[in-house]
Amino acid sequence: MNVCIVGTGYVGLVTGVVFADLGNDVICVDKVQSKVDMLNAGVMPIYEPGLEELVSRNFAEDRLSFTTDIEDAVRRSEVIFIAVGTPPAADGSTDLSYVEAVAMDIAHAMNNYKVVVNKSTVPVGTGDFVRRTIEAHRKDGIPFDVVSNPEFLREGSAISDSMHPDRIVIGAPSRMVAMKLLELYAPLERPMVITDVTSSEMIKYASNAFLAVKITFANAIANICEEAGADVVQVTKGMGLDNRIGPSFLSAGIGYGGSCFPKDTLSLIQTAEQLGYDFEMLKATVRTNSAQPVRFVDRIKTVLGGLEGKTVAVLGLAFKGNTDDLRESKALEVVAALTDAGATVRAFDPVAMEPAKLLFPGVTYCKSAYEAVTGADAVAVVTEWNEFKHLNFERISSLLKGKIVFDGRNLYDPAQVRRNGLAYFGVGRPNHASEVCANGNGSKNGRSPVAAQLATA
Repeated sequence: MNVCIVGTGYVGLVTGVVFADLGNDVICVDKVQSKVDMLNAGVMPIYEPGLEELVSRNFAEDRLSFTTDIEDAVRRSEVIFIAVGTPPAADGSTDLSYVEAVAMDIAHAMNNYKVVVNKSTVPVGTGDFVRRTIEAHRKDGIPFDVVSNPEFLREGSAISDSMHPDRIVIGAPSRMVAMKLLELYAPLERPMVITDVTSSEMIKYASNAFLAVKITFANAIANICEEAGADVVQVTKGMGLDNRIGPSFLSAGIGYGGSCFPKDTLSLIQTAEQLGYDFEMLKATVRTNSAQPVRFVDRIKTVLGGLEGKTVAVLGLAFKGNTDDLRESKALEVVAALTDAGATVRAFDPVAMEPAKLLFPGVTYCKSAYEAVTGADAVAVVTEWNEFKHLNFERISSLLKGKIVFDGRNLYDPAQVRRNGLAYFGVGRPNHASEVCANGNGSKNGRSPVAAQLATA
């Protein structure tokens, strides 16, 4: 099948290369000439494991091409996917200006029947908006249909998620139109959900909002655990073994970020308000998530006795591991709060340091985690990169002046960290098992939690 993908961000580029790998002829369109030139030269504009190899193979075999010429691409294609950005507006609603611009370009270029697919994350009603836009600008009444086909990719595992999706959702005006998409996705042999366009649009937002609520619930439980002396890792493990709950997205930490959950929750809140419903539960989720990195930094400040003049090593800058995406990164919020409070930050991230330098030029960027911790008063681990999960804490202890570890993602076994002469502070975890058993408040014999931990390590 001849396919056009408009937009070469995470969603568009991954979608295009996967369709090409399934044997289709795919044209990826982007209005930025430099980005198209990079892709034609085999240089990826984003970091995503496995992406470069797939692009290289399908480009070499002439199934995948890149262009700025949307008119030619539309004319040569049967199915056109809109995969452009849908950033939040100032009030939290979704900015559809890029979607509208592409719809107008498609309308002007159409030469015969086309299936136009909204792949971008868009609010309920966007399918009708795109249909009206094309109708207003098409020539000679050329027929078309608009379909909703939301993506459910996770950055860092987008290729695998595209090849092995939990489900494929197709919202179409008729069964006949849906069959075009069914044909395209058939080689994946995955469950398909066929709905009307509006329900498909709602499935995407409802899914992301629910996951955001689940993460935030785990973080709220973690905050209670800190006060009670319980261990949220054990608590969520016990919860997750219940089939009605499940373990996914129950890991406590410094909050969700990235390009999807923050903007999608705000957009759904706005959609609900426009329809006359006050989505108070989701508003509370957004508020709680915003407070989580603040709570984490406040704990660092309390333990260190203030941040003015202190040096903190920050491991991780991207919003999650296996990506260089800094959008809505809670790690960057931690960096900002530390520097605003007078701390010196030494940072390391495996792939996201170059874009971070533009945002925080005053931070010292290091070549490794071990260089970052050298001479620091404490280390804060805030992104769950695999290489951070296997740090040598004996070496960390020899390099870290302050002997204090703040684990913002609960990556480590506290006992193992403490055995190397380090004080450990996780999210929703007791300061030390013996201290909690003694009095339940994380202190012992009037000593600070750090002194007590180091004394018993």
